[in-house]
Amino acid sequence: MINLWDIRYVRLGTRDIASASRYARQVVGLESARQEGGAEYFRSDGRDHTLVYFEGDPADHTVGFELRDAAELEAAATLLDRSDVKVRAGTAAECEQRRVKSFINFKDPTGNSIDLVVQPHHSGRDYWPPHNTGITGFSHIGLCSSDPVRDEQFWTGVLGARVSDRIGPSPLLRIDEVHHKIALFPSRKPGVQHVNHQVDSINDLMKAWYRLQAAGVRIVFGPGRHPTSGACFLYFEGPDGMVYEYSTGVRHITAEQEAGYQPRQFPMDTTSFCMWGSKPDIPEFKV
Repeated sequence: MINLWDIRYVRLGTRDIASASRYARQVVGLESARQEGGAEYFRSDGRDHTLVYFEGDPADHTVGFELRDAAELEAAATLLDRSDVKVRAGTAAECEQRRVKSFINFKDPTGNSIDLVVQPHHSGRDYWPPHNTGITGFSHIGLCSSDPVRDEQFWTGVLGARVSDRIGPSPLLRIDEVHHKIALFPSRKPGVQHVNHQVDSINDLMKAWYRLQAAGVRIVFGPGRHPTSGACFLYFEGPDGMVYEYSTGVRHITAEQEAGYQPRQFPMDTTSFCMWGSKPDIPEFKV
């Protein structure tokens, strides 16, 4: 089984890179790391980059996960091949773009593009945001799934993720102690469904709510609190229909708790997404 070490980055295509990049800086509050090759790279913590906007199809999304070493990457490629998953090794130029030693790319059963990388670069300097959002780092992604039950089997049986909880057919999957790093939501198309950044406190979350409203950014869910992970959240709409989320206070499932942990089943109901009463204006969250 493949052991995902951590989520690393998300790459998003856009037809208007100037506008998308401005949004990442001014609205989300990410630090621009560099511009090169028709792309802009952004930081949200000590990693070289955690989000990339590149010139291309807005439906072209890739999520990168880190493995421990080259031996694990080679073993992962072999396992995926034996599972009848088409695997492609990254070229030297693509490795340079991603600032990794090496990587492979494949698609999950829905068609979501996934990179597995080794030796990704760290920045060597502090994260310095353009304004004080309280962001502490890129934390998780929601993925579209044409069949969440089928895809859960792939992510757990092949990629080694564990189910923390489920909302209807949608699993919330962890790869470390954090309640979830991947969430699979029903959709007719593949791609990233939302991008999450953690903020330091609920104070940062509420300041963001007022700031985003004043800037005319469409709030699509929240402020609220997830009964699954316990995190307080705020979702807002970004370029090309991408949804961004700030959250804080996410639940951790420790190694000591792991053996006795039983995933909970929540109904596909608005109360399963927010225990405070907020109603989502997000297609994949609507009952």
